[in-house]
Amino acid sequence: MQTITLTQEEAQRRLVRPEDRVSCSVAFIDCKLPGSHLKQNYSFIGPGVTQSASQVVNIPEPHGFNIGAAAMPKGVTNNLHLHFTAEVFLIHEGSWRFRWGANGEHQAEFSAPAILSIPTWIFRGFTNVSPTDTCGMVFTVLGGNNTGGIIWHPSILDAAREYGLYLSRDNMLIDVETGGKTPDEADLLKPLGEEHIAALRDYSIEEMSQRAVTGEQRTWSANALLDSVLPGHGGEIAPVIGYGISQDLHNTPPIINPHGFSVEWLRIQDQHRVGLHSCPDVQVLMVLKGTLEVTWNRPGEEVTIVAEEGSVISVPAGSWRKYRAVDGVMEATLTTQGDQRKKIYWDAEIIDQALERDRCLDPAGYVATASILPATARRAGEKIARMP
Repeated sequence: MQTITLTQEEAQRRLVRPEDRVSCSVAFIDCKLPGSHLKQNYSFIGPGVTQSASQVVNIPEPHGFNIGAAAMPKGVTNNLHLHFTAEVFLIHEGSWRFRWGANGEHQAEFSAPAILSIPTWIFRGFTNVSPTDTCGMVFTVLGGNNTGGIIWHPSILDAAREYGLYLSRDNMLIDVETGGKTPDEADLLKPLGEEHIAALRDYSIEEMSQRAVTGEQRTWSANALLDSVLPGHGGEIAPVIGYGISQDLHNTPPIINPHGFSVEWLRIQDQHRVGLHSCPDVQVLMVLKGTLEVTWNRPGEEVTIVAEEGSVISVPAGSWRKYRAVDGVMEATLTTQGDQRKKIYWDAEIIDQALERDRCLDPAGYVATASILPATARRAGEKIARMP
């Protein structure tokens, strides 16, 4: 595996701080509809499903998935639409009512912290129903480098016409009121027909609840990583979607259908760390609580960034990195490309120090008690732990 060494400039470029966010108020065709006109859309990694050429993308480099957010005041709604690739909501703050179904007939509410995965090819929409009047933000992870865009419910397309808004056949926004020419019908995206809407699968409230993990439902493992036995270390992991980097045999994810990526929670106690390691798959950290210090590269070449709450960090495949919580308990979501169980490789010093404390990886890559393993099994586990 090729090792990537980051410069300080490159490390800083991969950090999207709250002040680096650039919103777009005309990202979608419902941007002028009453009750939806106050939405702000963000694209942190990849363009997502934006329909506006004016959308700013902080990090356009392909990751295998897109990450963005919607900022919406209390009472504001994102209207019914469907996706072709996975859409996962990372609820950072507030309470949100989600609707789904042919006409949004089902609904459920989820409050921070929570993660919800809505199936592809069903209509969905959501509203900020937080108890306070502050503007809420919900983050999203979308599958694939190219999501293919979205399909809006026919009722939304009809309503948008009254405000001079149309969608081209390439799914891009046309605004007549800002100088755009009224398009010919042949040049517009056709609404989904009633027969196709009727053929969409219906998900019950109970089925959708199986695709959500609330804060109380997280199952944390304090033994999820090889270095957790070392003094001052101790990253805890709570899997949510797919098999991520957890090395705890019993730390299984509640949502396992393919998304093209995995999502898990990472928690680090104040001043504790996750030691030097590398992953062959691209990852993204989203800091939802506390402050995270990220140090890249091997000793002698180290560069460090500090990511406050609300920051997004792009972690390139093959880079060496270590994490530390620097201002209280830190919680972040970790999104990793691919549906496979992820590998991480540890620095040799960590492998040796863990072995001194009777901990190693077994031949399947799970944390085990070293003294009960045959020598052949320990050697096989060590080979898995070290970068090839």
